[in-house]
Amino acid sequence: MKKIFFYLFFIPFVLVNIYGCWFIFGGAVGAAGAYAISKDTLQGETDKPYNSLWNSALLVSKIRGNILQEDSSKGYIELEAESSRVEIRLIRVTRATTRVMISARKYHLPNLSLAQDLYVKIIEEAR
Repeated sequence: MKKIFFYLFFIPFVLVNIYGCWFIFGGAVGAAGAYAISKDTLQGETDKPYNSLWNSALLVSKIRGNILQEDSSKGYIELEAESSRVEIRLIRVTRATTRVMISARKYHLPNLSLAQDLYVKIIEEAR
């Protein structure tokens, strides 16, 4: 019994260390196909048009905080929201696929919950 209990809790931690990232299960983020690539960065790929994602990211950024920098040709938005510094990057992977990366740090510490929330809002808002 102790061995089974040990393996059930030991294997997930080994997998995280081997692969370097942990998929986020459950909720809207899991359904949207996003995963954490570092302690402060969330990434996902979508088939929504780039222009729609850009407009959505800009709208969500304006609603949630104060935009410090934006560059549509580079797909980059930097903003301050909820005492956190947030960077949103949109990268065209193929003609039909766009990668959305969101990094959030609050007082130099990761704020992955804010990154998750922004990711979900951007994907939901994009048409």
